[in-house]
Amino acid sequence: MMRRLSLGSRLALLFAACTAVVSLTAGILFSRASATHFIELDQQLLNSRLSLLRQMLEGVDDPASLAPRLPALQTELSHQADLAVRIRGRDGRIWFDSQAGLPESPQVLGLSTLHSSGVDFRSLCVNLNGGDAQLTLFLDITHHQHFLQRMQQLIWLTVGLSALATALLGAWAARSGLRPLRQMGEVASGVSARSLTTRLPEGQMPVELAELAQTVNAMLERLDDAFQRLSAFSADIAHELRTPLSNLLTHTQVTLTRPRSLDEYREALHSNLEELQWMAQLVNDMLYLAKADHGLLMPSRQQLALEDEADALLEYYAPLAEDAEVSLSREGQAPLAGDRHMLRRALSNLLDNALRFTPAGGEIRVTIERHQDGVRLQVANCGEPIDPALLPKLFDRFYRADPARREGSSEHAGLGLAITRSIVQAHGGRIRGESAEGWTRFVIDLPTV
Repeated sequence: MMRRLSLGSRLALLFAACTAVVSLTAGILFSRASATHFIELDQQLLNSRLSLLRQMLEGVDDPASLAPRLPALQTELSHQADLAVRIRGRDGRIWFDSQAGLPESPQVLGLSTLHSSGVDFRSLCVNLNGGDAQLTLFLDITHHQHFLQRMQQLIWLTVGLSALATALLGAWAARSGLRPLRQMGEVASGVSARSLTTRLPEGQMPVELAELAQTVNAMLERLDDAFQRLSAFSADIAHELRTPLSNLLTHTQVTLTRPRSLDEYREALHSNLEELQWMAQLVNDMLYLAKADHGLLMPSRQQLALEDEADALLEYYAPLAEDAEVSLSREGQAPLAGDRHMLRRALSNLLDNALRFTPAGGEIRVTIERHQDGVRLQVANCGEPIDPALLPKLFDRFYRADPARREGSSEHAGLGLAITRSIVQAHGGRIRGESAEGWTRFVIDLPTV
């Protein structure tokens, strides 16, 4: 199978074809214009000779009346070597040929081109003295035809040479012009999991490729960021699972070191079950986030009253808040079309997070309000402020302000806020964190449609 032509070869052939077509068209037009010009010159010359010959042959209507005029006619023709004359009678019989080898001319009045014995003639046939006799003038145009033939040969030679030169110059120009594309190819070939920092020099690219180079660099930037996140994510998973697995192994090994009572075995299995449940929940949450990353979270759309959903969750967390000596409150109301289960999970994560970091005697406020772009939901709790530089990181997976602290649920491993953000984004909304004046707020903006 033939190898496909490169882009540079295609451009070179296209340049050559365009040049050949333009050169050939120009050559044909010039050749036709030259031939037409020669015909006009020949006709002018024949017309000027015709008027003189008609004067010399005035009154001639048969061979007898022609004979006395022949010496003067031959004398006049001797001064014009490229001109010959034929006189033909009404019966088609030739009365006089000024030279031998003249072509057989058609008995048709007007201008025509004839060829005989390697000689080209332009002939002009007219009636003589208004009778049936015809006077035909023959003009040798062989040198004209040779010129036109040489010009046609020159045209073909010019077309061939110009096409070849254009192909070579086009190949060089295409190769030079496509050098930025080859640079892109070299950069792309050098990209690997270990080398995602290479970037295209946007400032050195031509205008037509600058936008493409910027797009490629942005893609590499996203790939680098995604790879870094994936690497950190894998390391975080290994770190999070290493501790419970180590606990399970150690606890099981200790339990098996000697025979124990049934109650001791039951207690050991119960302890292992808690660790396994935590790990199972962690895996489920990771699968949930993986679905969110691939756009597979498809929330249902049902009409909800956010105040009812918030009140249901506040009622659920009320015993925990009472034990922690934290007060719960809700203000505002707004309708919203969304997925009840997903929105409850997002709000539950925020409330659970707020309860863990609100000091005794503190307060948690849930605020719901409408605005022109949709609905805003806020969960605020009093407590120690958070460094503004750390606020965007709160939504990263496994991020915790205190890495040494881990409770007994997957949300406490640093996935709660990440899941919340995925749910909000699946609904077309945005979430952000704020911390100032002793209050930390998580603000969710959701569209009404």
